[in-house]
Amino acid sequence: MIEPFTDIAPSGQELTDYDKAHVKLYMRLLDAAADGADWQEAVQVLFGLDPAREPERCRRIHDSHLSRARWMTHTGYRHLLRQAHS
Repeated sequence: MIEPFTDIAPSGQELTDYDKAHVKLYMRLLDAAADGADWQEAVQVLFGLDPAREPERCRRIHDSHLSRARWMTHTGYRHLLRQAHS
């Protein structure tokens, strides 16, 4: 089952409950991008959406979540580490 998601991923500098709930999704998006997967294929597989029906929405969902996934690898993971040591 696909975890419920928003059209726009969080964008602040704080780790959110949404981020914690979607870590697997973020990692899968990063893997897809690293493998050179087409964004349309990634959105179909990972979000269960049809980019042919809603191309703008699907692109927005994909891009905002991929951006957040990249933030997690550069900054957000530090928040997770701090929480693990608390």
